[in-house]
Amino acid sequence: MSKYIEIYNEIVSNIENGNLEVDSKLPSEAQLMDKYSVSRDTIRKSLNLLEQNGYIQKSKGKGSFVLDINKFNFPVSGIRSFKELIESMGKEVITSVEELSLRAPSKKTMAKLELSNEDHVWKIVRVRKIDGERIILDKDYFNARFVPTLTLEVCKDSIYKYIEGELGLKISYAKKEITVQQATEEDKKYLDLGRDNMVVVVKSYTYLEDRSLFQYTESRHRTDKFKFVDFARR
Repeated sequence: MSKYIEIYNEIVSNIENGNLEVDSKLPSEAQLMDKYSVSRDTIRKSLNLLEQNGYIQKSKGKGSFVLDINKFNFPVSGIRSFKELIESMGKEVITSVEELSLRAPSKKTMAKLELSNEDHVWKIVRVRKIDGERIILDKDYFNARFVPTLTLEVCKDSIYKYIEGELGLKISYAKKEITVQQATEEDKKYLDLGRDNMVVVVKSYTYLEDRSLFQYTESRHRTDKFKFVDFARR
């Protein structure tokens, strides 16, 4: 086995066993070279592999820091409300509604929701705090033709439960786009990003049973807290 793999495995074991705590700083490259009696190139190979596999974050001029490897599974396929998803994880969650407004759509929103000049949209901005950390920023836009009323209480609980239970609409399918983007000032304001300056953005276009596009969502996630999973069959 290559020496850099042996060093990688030892550090991984220390992280997974809790000997190296989340956010703790690894020894410097020089210190690791002395500890393992290897070259700088060997240490850098180990550190690069640790970063590629999500165990550490290297920060230029500051060092390497241990990441939280206990990530939440976020299903790519299927349509589930955040409340349904988080209840299946058994986690404590607090939803903070930062904005709830009924407005004329911007040109950008008109294009995404295929709206006319006469249409209005609900804009809802919510921050999801899981186990005390703000890790998701949700920005939802609903066509008011399909969702004529919304309340703060509904937004704190489950909009999908309200739409299907109270309005009697059938949510059918969604198209999703997943990208990794530079964190914006808004992300930094609402999320506990720490040293991370990237977010995973999930854009969803959700349709009713009659193929009507009624919702556009931009859900912005901390990169260190989620892994995006799917099930595929040939």
